[in-house]
Amino acid sequence: MRAYRRLRVRLRKRDLEKVDGVLRGGIQAVRVVLRALALCQLHEGKPVSEVASSVRLTPKAVREIGRRYEDFGLEQALYDKQRPGAVAVLDDSQRQRIIAMVCSDPPEGRARWTVRLVTDEAIKRQLVPRVGRETIRVLLLHHDLKPWREKNVVRGRPQ
Repeated sequence: MRAYRRLRVRLRKRDLEKVDGVLRGGIQAVRVVLRALALCQLHEGKPVSEVASSVRLTPKAVREIGRRYEDFGLEQALYDKQRPGAVAVLDDSQRQRIIAMVCSDPPEGRARWTVRLVTDEAIKRQLVPRVGRETIRVLLLHHDLKPWREKNVVRGRPQ
């Protein structure tokens, strides 16, 4: 078993006020509140195991919160790093061309567009090199298009 040195966290007065503000404030993420509670209890001198059992975190998590405070400050101890998110599959011009295609008449022999048909036609017409049905479904959802319901599709007037 590994012996840990006792974690002594001393919050600066300014940081203690911020932690109290987080705990007294309105709606916060649960993980932020638990981290703030852990920091408060560590500041009071409670041992890691006791803090861990009272805030229902693992001792390792409590030690990590304390170390992040000591090394990087309050913001890093309370909040997660920003995550990059997924890269967009379609650029703006590709999206616009697909939407324009969906707003036009469906291919010969088809009564209406389906998500699968939009996906196949977008690749066949070389609007995109490849695309999945879910990407098309989300694109149509964001533009409030339901081409499988004929009356929901905007069509130009015949001239």
